[in-house]
Amino acid sequence: MNLDTVIAFKESLDRGEDIRREMQALMRRYHELSQSPERKRPFEPGKTRINYSAYIFGEEERLNLLDVTLDYWLTAGRWTQEFEAKMKAFFGSRDFVFVNSGSAANLLMVSSLCANTLGDDLRSVIDLPRLLPGDEVITPAMTFPTTVAPLVQNGLMPCFVDCELGTYNVDPQMISDAIGPNTTAVLIPHTLGNPCDMHAIADICKHNRLWLLEDGCDVLGGKFDGQLCGTFGAMSSLSMYPAHHITTGEGGAVIVNHPRLKRTVRSMQSWGKDCYCDPGKSNTCGKRFDWELGDLPHGYDHKYIYSNIGYNLKATDMQAAIGCAQADRIPFIVQRRRANFLYLYFKLADLVDKLILPKWDILAEPSPFAFPLTVKSEAGLSRDKITAKLEAANIETRTMFGGNILRQPGYKNIKHRVFGDLKNSDLVMSNTFFVGVHPGLTEEMLDYVAERIRKAVT
Repeated sequence: MNLDTVIAFKESLDRGEDIRREMQALMRRYHELSQSPERKRPFEPGKTRINYSAYIFGEEERLNLLDVTLDYWLTAGRWTQEFEAKMKAFFGSRDFVFVNSGSAANLLMVSSLCANTLGDDLRSVIDLPRLLPGDEVITPAMTFPTTVAPLVQNGLMPCFVDCELGTYNVDPQMISDAIGPNTTAVLIPHTLGNPCDMHAIADICKHNRLWLLEDGCDVLGGKFDGQLCGTFGAMSSLSMYPAHHITTGEGGAVIVNHPRLKRTVRSMQSWGKDCYCDPGKSNTCGKRFDWELGDLPHGYDHKYIYSNIGYNLKATDMQAAIGCAQADRIPFIVQRRRANFLYLYFKLADLVDKLILPKWDILAEPSPFAFPLTVKSEAGLSRDKITAKLEAANIETRTMFGGNILRQPGYKNIKHRVFGDLKNSDLVMSNTFFVGVHPGLTEEMLDYVAERIRKAVT
């Protein structure tokens, strides 16, 4: 390469960086204009739509997205590594595995406990065996469908228990009472960001040698007795769908706390491969062509050896780039959600003769996903008529996920066991709704929501 070629090449790189900086400046200007007061319409009661969810973002998200677009790296790469490192530090976990949805995170958690690489009996190593078809997993009937779907898809037997009214979580005593000879795991959601009694549940699992999994999709930043939810179980899931605390568009993650599971989760996320190289890397093990596993010939390329029946659940660097900026907003988002939740609570506190207001454990620090209300049976009111009035007032409402999941047509005929009755789950299905508490809501909006709820029930 002659000197002129070298000079031309350097000039092209410099010009590329100049253009990148110009585009970044334009993006900053665009963001400034898009957020200008002139473009924001004032709140008009009854006319402005009050959504139950909304995400917040700033110029950082847009700049990160521009950066990854210019690099044109289409799959997981440096941004994914940075995002995973940030969130791993946030949770203090063994690993943080970024995937394409919260539903995928639940699938990855459950499937990892069924993985070949865990072996049929690991009592000498981790004191817990892998899950096998027919094993029972205790979980609430009042739930989101994709908490249960991975159990069914892996041939496991859900054992459904009822929920408490007000917390909408599972009573630990009910978990203890539901344990049978085939029970091997407990999968517990923190409903709408309300932490379960994790001391009691963790003790039950430890005493009975059960895997503990947390569905933490709703509870990012929530704590129980000062400890972050998502760090009590062997693994926990997280959702980053736009309705949740932070968002990457679509997106989720598995928080890995158990040291034995790190490689297995990574394997199951990436086709079931035995190779553990980072994206774009090769021969991390130093013997890529010197392995002998299964019935493969000696020296078969380690990149193409599959020790588990896995999936491709990876997210993209574009999503991770947004996540890197969103992660810095977690403290603010959690604080605002708590403040909005409490504001509504005290505005509606005198309606306890007609509504069951949310409640939480004395040791819990919720990170509210929403504000749930249950119409009391004795109040003589209809949940559907109340929500119809709220929707007519431009206040968005939601029912409580799938309600009693066994009432859903897709889950009606699954193999399962029920412990006790599911009367609360049925009541929640018919009488419960929720409204939003996201950071975009102002006191003026919350006052209007509270006023309209009051009018609808009185």
